Amino acid sequence: MADQQLNLTQEWDKVFPLSEHVDHQKVTFHNRFGITLAADLYKPKGAEGKLAALAVSGPFGAVKEQSSGLYAQTMAERGFITLAFDPSFTGESGGEPRRMSSPDINTEDFSAAVDYLSCRDDVDPERIGIIGICGWGGIAVNAAAIDTRIKATVASTSYVMTRVATKGYFDADDDPAKRMEQRRAMNAQRTADYAAGTYLRAGGVVDPLPEDAPQFVKDYYDYYKTPRGFHERSGNSTDGWNVTANLPWLNTNLLQFADEIESAVMVLHGSEAHSRYMGEGIYELLKGDNKELVIVEGATHCDLYDGGQKDYIPFDRIQAFFEKHLA
Repeated sequence: MADQQLNLTQEWDKVFPLSEHVDHQKVTFHNRFGITLAADLYKPKGAEGKLAALAVSGPFGAVKEQSSGLYAQTMAERGFITLAFDPSFTGESGGEPRRMSSPDINTEDFSAAVDYLSCRDDVDPERIGIIGICGWGGIAVNAAAIDTRIKATVASTSYVMTRVATKGYFDADDDPAKRMEQRRAMNAQRTADYAAGTYLRAGGVVDPLPEDAPQFVKDYYDYYKTPRGFHERSGNSTDGWNVTANLPWLNTNLLQFADEIESAVMVLHGSEAHSRYMGEGIYELLKGDNKELVIVEGATHCDLYDGGQKDYIPFDRIQAFFEKHLA
């Protein structure tokens, strides 16, 4: 199957500088739904032979020019071939309508990245891992539960999108009546969208920032709405998801089979992250001896997007984890 021709930006437009220790190129690959995905491939400069490889995506609503690209480039500096990709319907990747999400298709996106890496001459197909950030942390764990080719997974500052969709933040809206209210509202929007011939966007991170905004909203603003992390293709930085994009997450148990994962999983979270309970919830679902829970003291949710003010991302620990389990 041939990849769709995508219009890829060739100039460096990331929110982080290009490292002199890696080679970088734009690549494309396709998933089983026929959607062509755009990605940045990072390779250690001067590397030879078949290397261990990592596929990276997230946060949910972000693009590869943001956090996932930083993780990918840093891990390439440390000896891995890495692939930071835009999910289906977002960024430079294909898929219509734009700004849509799907538990099934987005999990498939990770496996499609593994397809691509497995078929490269410079990758050892027996040494492939994945990194999922924020909402893609939960999706990464779901991918590990279905794709036995994934030998190790890092879920960083994780959200479980089905949990927050069905129960709200901090599980405060775990109520059948509230879920039904959401379903009715989004299905009414489906009718309105179809009649209008377009899809209403929900809006990205709130702007201007209200004075009484919760701290985690302020943290999101500080990343997505400032030069620190703003990117014009990021829905979180601009006009957000389609209003109806959340519908399938309301009716899915994303981590139903997480306890059957045989490969290694690291759950990485900040001690001060509002989302910490979701990461610890993932860890509690995992069985066996190949699991790790790493709590970064003092770090908030978004500190693990780019390191924050104190280089909070424990790349040494992540490197050691993958070197151990992709040996």
